[in-house]
Amino acid sequence: MIMKKLLITIVGLVGLAACSSPKKETTEVKPKPNIIIFYADDLGYGDIGVNGAKGVKTPNIDRLAQKGVNFRDAHCSAATCTPSRYSLLTGSYAFRNKAAILPGDAPLLIDPEKGTLPSMLQEAGYTTGVIGKWHLGLGQGKVDWNKEIKPGPREIGFDYSFLIPATGDRVPCVFVENQKVIGAVANDPIEVSYDVQIGDYPLGTEHPEMLKQQADLQHSNTIVNGVSRIGFMSGGKEALWKDEDFPFVLTDKAKTYISENKENPFFLYFSFHDIHVPRIPNERFVGKSTMGPRGDAIAQMDWCTGELVKHLEEVGLADNTLIIFSSDNGPILDDGYSDQAVELLGDHQPAGPYRGAKYSIFEAGTRMPTIVYWPGRVDPGVSSALLSQVDLYASLAKLVGQRVAPGNAPDSEAHLDAWLGKTEKGREFLLEEAFTFALRKDNWKYIMPKPKASGTPDWLKDKKVESGRSEEIQLYNLKNDIGETNNIAAEYPNVVGEMQQKLDEIIN
Repeated sequence: MIMKKLLITIVGLVGLAACSSPKKETTEVKPKPNIIIFYADDLGYGDIGVNGAKGVKTPNIDRLAQKGVNFRDAHCSAATCTPSRYSLLTGSYAFRNKAAILPGDAPLLIDPEKGTLPSMLQEAGYTTGVIGKWHLGLGQGKVDWNKEIKPGPREIGFDYSFLIPATGDRVPCVFVENQKVIGAVANDPIEVSYDVQIGDYPLGTEHPEMLKQQADLQHSNTIVNGVSRIGFMSGGKEALWKDEDFPFVLTDKAKTYISENKENPFFLYFSFHDIHVPRIPNERFVGKSTMGPRGDAIAQMDWCTGELVKHLEEVGLADNTLIIFSSDNGPILDDGYSDQAVELLGDHQPAGPYRGAKYSIFEAGTRMPTIVYWPGRVDPGVSSALLSQVDLYASLAKLVGQRVAPGNAPDSEAHLDAWLGKTEKGREFLLEEAFTFALRKDNWKYIMPKPKASGTPDWLKDKKVESGRSEEIQLYNLKNDIGETNNIAAEYPNVVGEMQQKLDEIIN
């Protein structure tokens, strides 16, 4: 009897040990997510369907918003392209490097000795790529376009690059892949000048009959593909791009990049040319909107977005890819070319309910259409979190478990939970940069006075854009005055004092 009880006890203990012994981990540990930033150009808050667009449909972007987080108060850091791109990639405000809109032959703006968003992700084990519009300078000045161009994207953290080197309205009108011009030949060397006329290309000022769109004087130099550009160019006839091919060339390059790197985590900065001027959509998209070339270019951009998301799904990467969709600055209608953007606008409001545009310190200059999409990992919905693109550096570093080295990304704050839709607590203070500075705190918007300011520059008046700069102190409560029409600075001197003190701290 005693032996029987002992046997039962032993069997029980063995069974208990078996139940409590460590089991093999069955939960799959997900790898680091792929990261894609879709960066549109001159796309306003109201230029997409979910934000109220009229006259053009954006079903692919809308799908990202409906299944992701659509932000109502997310900003680029500046109201023009080069400064915003600089801040996005460096985590530093552009004014610290005196960053401004660059000519097509400017040297590389980003210091290769400083950390960047792509170099940080490289350290975290990512392959990094940039495809599309660059406009951050190349080389050390006086670029030799017939040799490898250094420094460039590689020196600041990109493993792969395929670039429109400046903008579509500037020479040289060539693609640059891994820092070499595609199609360049020795017997037709490329030269570029922004100072004096060179070469035998026709000029817009001399041959307006050759143009697909008439242009202002600034955009009336070298004609390529029936479009006159800023600057002068000679040579490189075999390397010239065709504007209508942009969506297919850039999208195909991005698909190839994704496919070739699908086994390891990758980062892709996909920088659209659309909807920057010149707006020359492919015939496939002509007539897709009621607004002429500008609206058709929005439809074209939406198609590119859909193609790349579909490709992610086809190669099995959609569920482990974080997509961030946004724009570099606010909308602009007339920006140098006669493409009927003003005449065909209809009821569409490119900036939505906000005042201003590209170049403006008012909200439309920096409040961007912004969507974050990551199936199963973001909490879908609409967010009012106050966020800046300068924060993507620190936020993505937190996502991938990478430390931001001292001295890098000095203005970037980590707000990962806000970007993923898990909280609406974002920044306490947010800087906006244009012809002056503005500072946001909650619904307060303070615009720093500009001594001896004469209001909007004449060249901006021609574009019907309000710069927002003034000798007067400006303070708005956006909760009650989303259009920034009622300056209440005189009524709230304490708020003005606090905001200016904080702005001085940031600037200094």
